[in-house]
Amino acid sequence: MSHELAFDRRMFLGAAAAGTLTALCAGTTSRLVGDEPEGEPKVRFKKAVKIGMVQVDGSLTDKFKLLKEVGFDGVDLDSPGGATPDEVAAAKEASGLVVHGVVDSVHWNQRLSDPSADVRAKGLEALTTALKMSKAYGGTSVLLVPGRVTDDATYEQCWERSIAEIKKALPVADELEIDILIENVWNDFLTDPKETARFIDECESPRVGSYFDVGNAVRYSPPHEWIPVLGKRIKKLDIKDYGAKNGFGHELLEGDVDWPRVIAELKKLDYRGWGTAEVRGGGRDRLADISARMDKIFAL
Repeated sequence: MSHELAFDRRMFLGAAAAGTLTALCAGTTSRLVGDEPEGEPKVRFKKAVKIGMVQVDGSLTDKFKLLKEVGFDGVDLDSPGGATPDEVAAAKEASGLVVHGVVDSVHWNQRLSDPSADVRAKGLEALTTALKMSKAYGGTSVLLVPGRVTDDATYEQCWERSIAEIKKALPVADELEIDILIENVWNDFLTDPKETARFIDECESPRVGSYFDVGNAVRYSPPHEWIPVLGKRIKKLDIKDYGAKNGFGHELLEGDVDWPRVIAELKKLDYRGWGTAEVRGGGRDRLADISARMDKIFAL
């Protein structure tokens, strides 16, 4: 393993000395983060939001407490550039909220599909940083947009370049036991479930899976048609709606997503895991409404 891709053991030991070793070691993809005690039934869906949706004043601890109070189980943070492990550990302890993963915060600008080797190297560095921070936060995954088809990156070039860079990050992902989860987005790439499944399989690692975005799929085909094709590759879900009239302005349950069929297909897979809202955020009332709408979806 190269020096650049080796896990920063100094960060690990430093966090341990600061009392955050529990957060660093919490959870691998062999179980659902936040599993109930042995002998109790597992909850099928756990609710989370993206941290940027929490639009209130206060510390990270204040935001975590608010999310817990309105019914959320967890949160996705951002990296690089997010909170420190100590800040996250304190917020988790005070609130009981779980950090289940992070979103790669620069994958749109420092694309793994970029024609520039320097830009791809920066993207790879950001991905490995996100993997390390997910571990430090107690998460199990990094959400990644692997590239974008552009004038200087054809579909095939995007495919080849991004897979090559992801494979370079796999030694870190394997060592830390953190998944790299590919999100389906409007990037003119991986626009159908069969292609997405083939891309994941060509990464040749069980660490690479799907962070399936239900709302994003509507542009290309009904989301419930993606689920049986992606199958067990689906490790986590982004929850949002989309409709022809107002686009992503539709509230959950008010767009074109056929939620009963989506949930039915997920149950056929026996999917048990995180569903993370990625919609317009706000303050307490707005977040409480999102939480309630997610409850209705997951109860279908």
